[in-house]
Amino acid sequence: MNQRIKGVLSPVVTPFTRDLAPDADRFVRHCKWLLAHGCSGLAVFGTNSEANSLSVDERVMLLEALVEAGVPASKLMPGTGCSALSDSVVLTAHAVKLGCAGVLMLPPFYYKGVSDEGLFRNFSEIVQRVADDRLQLYLYHIPPVSSVPITLGLIERLLKAHPKSIAGIKDSSGDWNNTKAVLDAFAKSGFDVFAGSETFLLDNMRHGGVGCITATGNVNPAAIDKVYRNWQSADADKLQAGITATRMAVQKVPMIPALKAIVAKFSDDPEWSTVRPPLIENTQVQLDGLFADLKSLNFDMPGIKG
Repeated sequence: MNQRIKGVLSPVVTPFTRDLAPDADRFVRHCKWLLAHGCSGLAVFGTNSEANSLSVDERVMLLEALVEAGVPASKLMPGTGCSALSDSVVLTAHAVKLGCAGVLMLPPFYYKGVSDEGLFRNFSEIVQRVADDRLQLYLYHIPPVSSVPITLGLIERLLKAHPKSIAGIKDSSGDWNNTKAVLDAFAKSGFDVFAGSETFLLDNMRHGGVGCITATGNVNPAAIDKVYRNWQSADADKLQAGITATRMAVQKVPMIPALKAIVAKFSDDPEWSTVRPPLIENTQVQLDGLFADLKSLNFDMPGIKG
């Protein structure tokens, strides 16, 4: 079994060509830059990856491109949760076959108001159909987007039913009280809790968490990793304030096109700004404000060009 990933993970933004096809070459280059500049792992096909605008075949192609290009599968936690149970099974089995360290799994998100019983059956069925002891499944709690929460009761039931396969959770609720409740209930039993934003990284580490999976990891990985590695130091609060300030600057505008615009600017590669509909690019007014804020913070992305 792979050693579990801990630390800072990035839900890697997915580059598209002008005709809106996934760009595997740019994707590989960005993933390698992230691993060289602070990321412990890559949560490819997350929310900020525009994953739910990608087909199953496109996700399979991009994941294979990473592994074939020498990105260690042991550093990968691809998103495999889909509305269709069968799609989740295909993507999860493929990730396990490639040797990925884990998978990050959304609940089936189209139907709202579903019961914990229904969600339990979905996750349990996926574990049983994949039927591989190497599977390390991380639940993805993001009710502001999915509108389908993952409750403490559901986590407890899944851990009892599949203790070897249910590895942890990414909590993107934006509610520290929820994250702390998960930590209090399960962290001591080896259930790994990742904060869904670096704004909660220090608090998460102080209460038994293992890191964060954060959108801004795409552009600010070294500074976030410094908090992770120095969370017990005297400078921890100051370091946390710095990464929080950068996060606040970026999230003033729609995040996905903002992240791509930042990569485009600092890599001197305008095509990185392309998003796949229904998303659209930030306005020039939004971008002007974003880059003014980043300049005031002395923000940079060293080594991103070339």
